[in-house]
Amino acid sequence: MRPHWKSSGSPVRSWGRYCRRAAWPARRLRRAPVSRSAWSSVNWGAAAIAALGGHADLAAKVGSDPFGQHLVYTMQQMGVDTRYMFRDADHFTTIAFVSLMENGERDFVFSRGADSQLSVQDMATVPLHEYHIFHFGSATSFLPGPFYEAYRSSRDKALQQGSFISFDPNYRHDLFKNNQSFFINNSLDFIANCNYFKVSDEEAMLLTSTATLADAANALMEKSAATFTITLGKEGTLLCHNGQMETIASIAVNPVDTTGAGDAFVGALLYLLSQKEKNTMHQLSMSDWKTMVYNANKAGARTCEYLGAMEAFKHLNNSIFE
Repeated sequence: MRPHWKSSGSPVRSWGRYCRRAAWPARRLRRAPVSRSAWSSVNWGAAAIAALGGHADLAAKVGSDPFGQHLVYTMQQMGVDTRYMFRDADHFTTIAFVSLMENGERDFVFSRGADSQLSVQDMATVPLHEYHIFHFGSATSFLPGPFYEAYRSSRDKALQQGSFISFDPNYRHDLFKNNQSFFINNSLDFIANCNYFKVSDEEAMLLTSTATLADAANALMEKSAATFTITLGKEGTLLCHNGQMETIASIAVNPVDTTGAGDAFVGALLYLLSQKEKNTMHQLSMSDWKTMVYNANKAGARTCEYLGAMEAFKHLNNSIFE
């Protein structure tokens, strides 16, 4: 994203994998037909920023097929800048099959394609120096292939130029069930080299080999100087900043589908961060973070009231912060 912001704002680069989502029925799942939906943690994080009034670019790779065209079109309709969404004529667009449980929780199965081919050469055409905030979403990013090298290379460049780096490990068991340690080690490296990261309670305990939320939070504070949040569903969000720890309450909703809730939370948090002066982003107080997390909780909760992130984000705007 090239800067299209007033002096008080900062552009956000959402960066990572890109896939098509399909919901599928199975035992103990809400019965629903297979549906085509543009989804991944990174693209919906970018869409959340755009819905709230911000400007976000997405760097990704899709296939030169109808699904890839649909993904690009959907992001454009959501207000995301897609100039760095590369097309691959030799690989199909990555697909994620999402099982929706009766309580709104999800399970994932992936059929991987073009996203794995996003390369260092592709990213060399992106003017990274123009961005103040980078968001890295993981999942397929830590699988072998060109994307793995491009992902780490772009992170290193963002570090060198002093940008604000956000990270979401976004663990998917189907992708790493045979090599969980590789995911953990790479996630810990990113956690140690970012300014902010977001994990779920399950991810926090996975990354730290702990059995309780408190132990996981303390272990993460030992592993990283970054501010981080641990999302707790309806219980809110645990915020950890400069050795301080506090749970920020969420708002009550009747959940229909939790898909996109974490992405809306991160997108809202980054949008609010981008409204800060560039030279203050690395120096925010616990009070500043508490306010941002409280408002980001609203975005995540409201997303759960709709079936699918696409429908939810049609209703997302910055009036939720009032």
